[in-house]
Amino acid sequence: MTIRVALAGAGAFGTKHLDAIAKIADVEVVSLVGREPGKTRETADKYGIGHVGTDLAEALARADVDAVILATPTQMHAAQALACLDAGKHVQVEIPLADSLRDAYRVVDAQQRTGRVAMCGHTRRFNPSHQWVRRRILAGEFHVQQMDVQTYFFRRTNMNALGQPRSWTDHLLWHHAAHTVDLFAYQAGAPIVRAHALQGPIHPALGIAMDMSIQLQAANGAICTLSLSFNNDGPLGTFFRYIGDSGTYVARYDDLFDGREQKIDVSRVDVSMNGIELQDREFFAAIREGREPNASVAQVLPCYEVLHDLERRLAG
Repeated sequence: MTIRVALAGAGAFGTKHLDAIAKIADVEVVSLVGREPGKTRETADKYGIGHVGTDLAEALARADVDAVILATPTQMHAAQALACLDAGKHVQVEIPLADSLRDAYRVVDAQQRTGRVAMCGHTRRFNPSHQWVRRRILAGEFHVQQMDVQTYFFRRTNMNALGQPRSWTDHLLWHHAAHTVDLFAYQAGAPIVRAHALQGPIHPALGIAMDMSIQLQAANGAICTLSLSFNNDGPLGTFFRYIGDSGTYVARYDDLFDGREQKIDVSRVDVSMNGIELQDREFFAAIREGREPNASVAQVLPCYEVLHDLERRLAG
């Protein structure tokens, strides 16, 4: 059976999903939704997608759409996920699930009510580098004692991952910190019980903090220090250092190194070296098998509870 997909958001990450889906058998993108009709049509033509629109509701009304991937602005995620579930469609929403805890709860409630597969794009669970570490953890060969994480970008205007202008403002806490907060609890194997944060000055034009520091502790004692910045004029991206009882590992997206910068071969961890492709494969496999996916909206909800608590503390 072919799973027929509508993809909303024809920007940088939407394209990453289109590239990933092209490598997955028996999945077809039948509708592409974007804000700019011309650019959306151009992308649709490149990938052989028949239907193009600017309104998600139009795609949701189509009988030939089984599932939806949302790669749209953060502020739209929760409302669009709810619309997909209420339309009877399976949905994968890019990180973050929502930009408020109230909306995150609403999406989880809708998934439970409709019984559709609902998943959030917490890609770090799927990167081969982090999968390799997790296998050692599950085998009892490695226990996380500390994670040291750097999430660094350089931004002065609203731009996407390709350096192109975009219509919305990114957020260090609700977007970028979500990756690490979720992954830390996932790899530590224990819920987060303590969380603290500091933030730097608010940017006068973007209206967001450009620097942030977060400290976490899991119930088993493991700790995490996360530094985030939009002011870093240097190597860009997110870099994870795992410090454990039997080794040190440094994960840079899909690549993994030991503490002495010797590269570890993770090419046989999964069927691909592309974390987004592996994330998409999990979404479609869960639909086919009628099961809860890894990174389901219910599984990642504790992450958003922590983010809510941190936001409240920062505001206080």
